[in-house]
Amino acid sequence: MKFIVKFFAEITVKSPPVRKAFIRQLRHNIKLVLKKHDIAVIVAGNWDFIEIHSNQDDLREDFIQALTNIAGIAHFQFVREFPLIDLDGIVEEAIVSYGEEIKDAVFAVRVKRVGKHHAFTSVDAERHIGGCLKARCGALAVRLKNPEVLVPIDIRDDRVWMIEQRVEGLGGYPLGSQDPVLSLMSGGYDSTVSSYMTMARGLKTHFCFFNLGGDAHEIGVKQVSHFIWEKYGSAINVKFITVPFEAVVGEILTKVDNAEMGVILKRMMLRAASQMMEQVGAKALVTGESVAQVSSQTLINLKVIDQVTDELVLRPLITMNKQVIIDKAIDIGTAPFAATMPEFCGVISVKPTTRAKMHRVEKQESNFDFDVLEQAVANAKVMSIQNVMDDVAKQYQGEVPVVRMPVDDQVVIDIRHPDEASNRPLKVSGRQVKVIPFFALDTNWTDLDKDTMHLLYCGKGVMSRMHASYLLGKGHENVGIYLP
Repeated sequence: MKFIVKFFAEITVKSPPVRKAFIRQLRHNIKLVLKKHDIAVIVAGNWDFIEIHSNQDDLREDFIQALTNIAGIAHFQFVREFPLIDLDGIVEEAIVSYGEEIKDAVFAVRVKRVGKHHAFTSVDAERHIGGCLKARCGALAVRLKNPEVLVPIDIRDDRVWMIEQRVEGLGGYPLGSQDPVLSLMSGGYDSTVSSYMTMARGLKTHFCFFNLGGDAHEIGVKQVSHFIWEKYGSAINVKFITVPFEAVVGEILTKVDNAEMGVILKRMMLRAASQMMEQVGAKALVTGESVAQVSSQTLINLKVIDQVTDELVLRPLITMNKQVIIDKAIDIGTAPFAATMPEFCGVISVKPTTRAKMHRVEKQESNFDFDVLEQAVANAKVMSIQNVMDDVAKQYQGEVPVVRMPVDDQVVIDIRHPDEASNRPLKVSGRQVKVIPFFALDTNWTDLDKDTMHLLYCGKGVMSRMHASYLLGKGHENVGIYLP
């Protein structure tokens, strides 16, 4: 099994040293991701493309899913390679790959040729192969412009690549090719999309969550952060930081005027995040703010907020409309998390200012006990993103029934993210499996048979344990975990 990876266009216009560094990083990232499927995978790169070889032909779809989410790839091709004997030999192989597709269709052959020792040109090869395919496969016609079926073939010296599939990539720069950043995560649409955008631009993105007092919110943010990293993080390890901000919120509620609460909370977050940057080597902060989306995000307020730090603050969404952000969250898979994210908003201003005055903000902050902020930073918890879900599991160690093999009329419910459930359908021999995504469990549970035990499945048992505990806490006794 062989894939050919083509680079994002902006990589190819870099200076030779930079281009080589980007390709080296991309090759490293691809190897990290694919070796989870095949430890013996070979990833070899050169100036124009990267070649991927694996002896595990049954992993084709797994490789395609993985490569689709690796930044730095413009597109990649699944190719079947064989030795060049003559053009008739290529015809025979083309019939194997495309014979059925071009039957009763209008098609064209595209040949790219590299090498100096061929007795034919690319046009000669296209005419010969196209003519033979039309005569032998029952095609309607050959049309060079806008064909219904395209037969792409690369001839490279004494080898031929029959390109059987082309898949568009994520684009952007290889993750890790740019400096690290620290993204402020609330788990909603904005922060998840902004984190994705920095990752897709090659920035090694760490996550920072300010816990305002809600355990459920923290667990939700851990889940979506892990999801983004697992899907788009190229297996590069980053950190997840939790800063306990309950006491900071308490100070604001008791000592700050109502109008300035939101602005001052954001200033406190930037102060704390600026200190946490050193622990992960970050060179900038990332937020999901968009101009005028809420009161604290007017230009005047953003300027007041930024003045508490000398660090660079990146705002990838700054001019994006909310619906565009939501559409992007749907596209990258974070929308289901954001839509059901448990929230805890400890600072709600009745009449928040949209035009904060620095002298008023500074006067209000003079009442604030900054030892409380320093204590919050000192108590921050830093962990590897790889261990985040294990940490979530520890918070749900209650008496949840665990079933290894369903019996009687027990029903298994697949609660995984819709993308994962679709790509790898759960099959349990002789057993009914229902698909109800985790974010729809609460609303759909009352429609299920109360006398039937329903076993939640999520793959690793973390999310299923969390949601089973939640349902048990609400008084539902017909719930357990399926952990084969």
